[in-house]
Amino acid sequence: MKSINNEDPQNDTVAAIGIGAMIVFIALILVAAVAAAVIIQTAEQLQQNAQKTGEDTADNMAGKVMINSIYVDTTAAGEDYLLYVRLAPGSEATTTTTISYQVFCPNGVAEGELLASDVAPMTTGTFGVATMAPSTGFIMTIDGNNGGTDCSPDAQSGGNPIASAQLFIHVGKGGTTYETLTIDSSDAGSRIV
Repeated sequence: MKSINNEDPQNDTVAAIGIGAMIVFIALILVAAVAAAVIIQTAEQLQQNAQKTGEDTADNMAGKVMINSIYVDTTAAGEDYLLYVRLAPGSEATTTTTISYQVFCPNGVAEGELLASDVAPMTTGTFGVATMAPSTGFIMTIDGNNGGTDCSPDAQSGGNPIASAQLFIHVGKGGTTYETLTIDSSDAGSRIV
């Protein structure tokens, strides 16, 4: 009878292959877990950035003043710009003191902040509005001779009347509205935009 040898080296290699395969399998699971964590973290960060960008864009677009038209307004204090405006769609009520303006012309920059006395609803025409509602049209006056620089519609530069100016209207935490003013005439009621 033939004896069976249990110490055959062939039998030991089968177990070694199984342990090696198990080590490779565990390593693959760990690598996959790390890769999944990185992908999830990146996706969360991209989502947060997209949400912040969307909110900022909405604030800038919704928190703006839309200009319908601009005319020359002759008052006792001089010539101003008379604007017909409304708040952009999606805007919230805005206090007039959070709105500032800049008028750039060849003479320099005239700038200031709106006062309640500079804004009136189109329905009444009575100046003295502290808060602008989004569903209402407003009349707004801007002093082109503010801050020591004369950028009013009748201003002179180098002996000639100014032909154009750039108007920027800034809303507190909202956006900025830009308009180029073409001044063909400084007569009261002349349309500039």
